[in-house]
Amino acid sequence: MSHVSVGALFTPLGIVVLTVSDTRGFDEDGSGDLLVKHLSESGHILVERRIVPDDIYQVRAVVSEWVARTDIHVILVNGGTGFTTRDTTPEALIPLFDKAIEGYGELFRHYSLKTIGTATIQSRAVAGVANKTLLFAMPGSPKACALAWDKIIALQLDSRTRPCNFAAMVLPSATPCSGRHTATSSNDGERL
Repeated sequence: MSHVSVGALFTPLGIVVLTVSDTRGFDEDGSGDLLVKHLSESGHILVERRIVPDDIYQVRAVVSEWVARTDIHVILVNGGTGFTTRDTTPEALIPLFDKAIEGYGELFRHYSLKTIGTATIQSRAVAGVANKTLLFAMPGSPKACALAWDKIIALQLDSRTRPCNFAAMVLPSATPCSGRHTATSSNDGERL
């Protein structure tokens, strides 16, 4: 995490979108369309977009290829996070993580509880970091993608979000935070 200074500038990130589905093509991929629209409107750069079947090895192969590239900072994966036998996105991604971002899944389920009730426990939204690349997996519905982007991901990819965000961690020229700065406080007295 990076502790952000007042007046920090926005830095666009290179983002890819992967839709995991046995049935959707680009014409039917409302979730992928939504993520592309939102990331572009936020000022980030769409580097690539793909659709792969619900297959653990195909998902892992595409993500592994992207993690090795230096022009990709963030991978957004939608679909394959449920409990059917074909839902294997978490199993494909978790072995690739250098570190898991456990709070993402927790926060996603917290927000979705308000709209879908206890069915939120069936969401296996996961996130992690692999080779300085952020990976966020979310359910494949447009509403779930909008919730993940609007409530969590967009803020953490914005280099101006205070007190901390993930942008500095994935940018090659940035200096990540080396520790908490407790002497500095915001105008409202909150410790930063």
